[in-house]
Amino acid sequence: MSEKRHNMLTGGIVLITLGVLIYFHKSGDYTFDKTWPVLLIAVGICTLIQQIRDFGGWFITLAGVGFLFYQKYGFDVSQYSNYLLPGVIILLGIFFILRRKK
Repeated sequence: MSEKRHNMLTGGIVLITLGVLIYFHKSGDYTFDKTWPVLLIAVGICTLIQQIRDFGGWFITLAGVGFLFYQKYGFDVSQYSNYLLPGVIILLGIFFILRRKK
């Protein structure tokens, strides 16, 4: 698929997702402050449709799922924050080193 068609697909899916989230917010069923991670998930999935090995697409999708999980279940990240940020930075460093070798 051409780059232009990928961009059209991504833009369309993002606009549809945004419209549905605004509709839910206006109807009072789900407020936007609770459902905004779905928009991240949609952007990440669109990125993965274009290229499944794209690290950014996986990161955005997983971040959206994480935020949605936090919104739904109230998972307290602060108790793990002392270890989470350094761990993510170390993993990103390893990823960039391994990617450079290829």
